[in-house]
Amino acid sequence: MFTKILIANRGEIACRVIKTARKMGIKTVAVYSDADKDARHVMLADEAVNIGPAPSRESYLVADKIIAACKQTGAQAIHPGYGFLSENASFAKRVEEEGIVFIGPKHYSMAAMGDKIESKKLAGAAGVNCIPGVNSAIETAERAVEIARGIGYPVMIKASAGGGGKGLRVAFNDKEAFEGFTSCRNEARNSFGDDRVFVEKFVEEPRHIEIQLIGDAHGNVVYLNERECSIQRRHQKVIEEAPSSFISEATRKAMGEQAVALAKAVNYQSAGTVEFVVGKDQSFYFLEMNTRLQVEHPVTECITGLDLVELMIRVAAGEKLPLTQADVKRDGWAIECRINAEDPFRNFLPSTGRLVRFQPPRETMFASDIHQWQGVRVDTGVQEGGEIPMFYDSMICKLIVHGKDRQGAIAKMREALNGFVIRGVSSSIPFQAALLAHPKFVAGDFNTGFIAENYSHGFRAEDVPHDDADFPVALAAFVHRKYRNRATAISGQMEGHEVAVGEDFVVLTLGQQGRTTPTPVRVTEFEGKTGSSSIKIGANCYKICSNYRLGEVRIEGTCNGQPFTAQVERGSLAGKNPLAIRVSHNGSQIDALVLSKRAAALYALMPYKAPPDMSRFVLSPMPGLLVDVAVQAGQKVLAGERVAVIEAMKMENVLFAVADGVVGRILAVKGESLIVDQPIIEFA
Repeated sequence: MFTKILIANRGEIACRVIKTARKMGIKTVAVYSDADKDARHVMLADEAVNIGPAPSRESYLVADKIIAACKQTGAQAIHPGYGFLSENASFAKRVEEEGIVFIGPKHYSMAAMGDKIESKKLAGAAGVNCIPGVNSAIETAERAVEIARGIGYPVMIKASAGGGGKGLRVAFNDKEAFEGFTSCRNEARNSFGDDRVFVEKFVEEPRHIEIQLIGDAHGNVVYLNERECSIQRRHQKVIEEAPSSFISEATRKAMGEQAVALAKAVNYQSAGTVEFVVGKDQSFYFLEMNTRLQVEHPVTECITGLDLVELMIRVAAGEKLPLTQADVKRDGWAIECRINAEDPFRNFLPSTGRLVRFQPPRETMFASDIHQWQGVRVDTGVQEGGEIPMFYDSMICKLIVHGKDRQGAIAKMREALNGFVIRGVSSSIPFQAALLAHPKFVAGDFNTGFIAENYSHGFRAEDVPHDDADFPVALAAFVHRKYRNRATAISGQMEGHEVAVGEDFVVLTLGQQGRTTPTPVRVTEFEGKTGSSSIKIGANCYKICSNYRLGEVRIEGTCNGQPFTAQVERGSLAGKNPLAIRVSHNGSQIDALVLSKRAAALYALMPYKAPPDMSRFVLSPMPGLLVDVAVQAGQKVLAGERVAVIEAMKMENVLFAVADGVVGRILAVKGESLIVDQPIIEFA
């Protein structure tokens, strides 16, 4: 067995590998860019080596620097994680030639299966059903349009070396095919150093179901059941679960056996995943094979009780698999949410910056104790006070739960999301809370088009109505009552004018354009219990008990005897009233002022100050790099015309004109680093 391994990656997956290596008694070496010098994976590893500037093409994608770091530290093997060089066959071969063990498949297997064009040819030869398409590299956007017309829209334009949603577009017409081809090539070149692109038919209303494999150097390959990965946004997985509620035992067995046959055909060793697109009738077609560990591997670990990272390391060291197909378990239900640094209320634009607060829910399940009923697990590469840089992927962490059945896992995940505190950057938590509460998701009635169909207008706060709208109001009143109680203990109060707690209040729920919704409430202590109040709102009564300490964000307790977890804050709240209390629960959020009746009446008379009109400007919707300005001063622009391109977190974001107009001034230049809401273009 190895005594020291190097992890050629960063963030969450680097920390994940370190955790298992530590359990196995193996020392670890981290590599890091200038942007990651204070990153969590650097602190967790036994050693760390700087490999260059922040851009990945100058650090994490430079094979020479990684191999040099390996030799410098005496590491015997390299674990590539996922992304970066993890599926680069040339890198794997180079590592082997240098006498270092690559903890992953052999380079020839990676070359055969990692290349999406060649893998389809091999799959076809092995008798696996494949989706119609042109499996050869396309050189021009015009040719891509021609091929798309021949296949018939819609089509998928995919980078051959792509993965993780990078270098992939769905086109429904000639214009989208032309623009999608260009964006795919650019993203693939920047992310993978390989700009080959091909086109295939897009199967509508599909399920995305994948089979996890593990193989060794002794000819043994087993499949570790399936993962349901159909909840996707722009081909990026949002929620994954295992097993799938859709497929039958017969389909599961057939998919698994085909995946194993395909892996054996290329002498596959290590962990890998065969992805299938599955139709309504459970017919399935080979999509691609990912020759690496998957982001969503924890859900498989939960239902099987296996540590996939440990199996990868043992296989790479030459050991036989410790299990046969008959030994593979499938116990309970696991769900994973990818918590990304993006703002779901601003069309999921990247959100970079400092994590002012990062308080995940308490873990009850770890890599060393993966198989545990009703467990909560957090896989992350960040920590409170750390930075979310603009140069890399947007994922902050992964939240995983394991329950006895699907409904139990959903309930556990909703509660875990309620207690997940992230401040300083926006996160995808509200959107995931909405998905988990959606009736169709709960019923298992969805496909890969679920998000596009149900959130075609984007994601808005009103998409997450609370199932009991008075509960957040009651919670705001409860917290306000605790603040009033504390104020009564302040020394030096003027006699006869001491702070009185009171019982009758008006809760003003703040809305857009200064509108407020008043709700009369009565708050009284009950049963003589400290920290317990009865809040009466109309005909409803909420008896809330909590040991909540003022100033904390997470609040836990019971309401009418039922446990709850929520988040509350008082203070300056991003453009809202600084005296407001913000309450977040089950994905919904309110900002509320809790006032006396007289104060509420006076507040209604206060004028509303409208924000400045910025409609004449094109603003940067995120922090990022301005890679292109497509217009000039004096140019006439039509609505929907491309005006600028911003790159952030390895994705190109195209900005379009929202109305016809004439460009007045260009306020930012190509290559400039932009902040949120920075003006780029002003219209005359």
